[in-house]
Amino acid sequence: MVCARARMLGSAMVDPAGMIGRSARQTDIATAAPIEALAAALDLAAADLPPDGAFPPLWHWLLFLDNAPAHALGDDGHRAEGGLVPHMPDLPRRMWAGGRLRFHRPIFVGQKLRRDSEILTVSERQGRSGRLMFVTVGHVIRADDAAGTILIEEEQDLVFRPLAVASPAKVVTAAPGALQAVARRSLVPGPVLLFRFSALTYNAHRIHYDTDYARDVEHYPGLVVHGPLQAILLAGEVRRAQPAAPLLRFDFRAESPAFSGRRLDLEAAPATDRTSMWRMRSRNEDGVVCIRAEAELG
Repeated sequence: MVCARARMLGSAMVDPAGMIGRSARQTDIATAAPIEALAAALDLAAADLPPDGAFPPLWHWLLFLDNAPAHALGDDGHRAEGGLVPHMPDLPRRMWAGGRLRFHRPIFVGQKLRRDSEILTVSERQGRSGRLMFVTVGHVIRADDAAGTILIEEEQDLVFRPLAVASPAKVVTAAPGALQAVARRSLVPGPVLLFRFSALTYNAHRIHYDTDYARDVEHYPGLVVHGPLQAILLAGEVRRAQPAAPLLRFDFRAESPAFSGRRLDLEAAPATDRTSMWRMRSRNEDGVVCIRAEAELG
């Protein structure tokens, strides 16, 4: 439930400064069903998952879903009424631009959980397509018991933009140099994978499953591959390379959109001669970096 201060803000006119401090709390129970479903969507075997009933790194995004009623959704599929971050009619184009996560303890199947969320920062700037608003939301996931043990701390960076007019695509060049990857995998994310990931995360944003909307309204050349899906895949590459080392920190940022039907290369390498620090990136078939990430292992 969003705090009383949040309810005072209307969706028609949003005061950026007034957004800071809005808070919400959710509870959930970590069940095995979403793990099994995402593993199936990614074509993973049981041996690819933690053996002790722990959620793989970043898979907590399958929990604490925003089950907004149908009448509260906007034309793009996002919540337009209620919720922690208010709807901004003049900035309807929303993207998850990146985040920073700290993992203190794993989440185990059967655990009762609670998540406390708060808007930490809000800033505005002028971009190529007009006014932009950046919102950072902090989440703390705890065991929902007397001790309230912190399991995960996370900051999510969201960016809100006006709808773009149809225009020539921005030229993005390939990343200079090569990451000396010790873990590398390629895949072609198709519409079925994007649909299943949207369903598992209850993400109704139409850019991920409605080709006509993505092309005609938001002017993308095709369906957009979720940034969090790419982050999950990158974290999986590090886990496969260092299966015994727990993930302590994971930071990622979106640099360019990835699209359905185009090859995506996942690359991971130690940042130095210490194998506890890793750098990762996803690149499209033209070599353009889509997601860049860093991880620290225990």
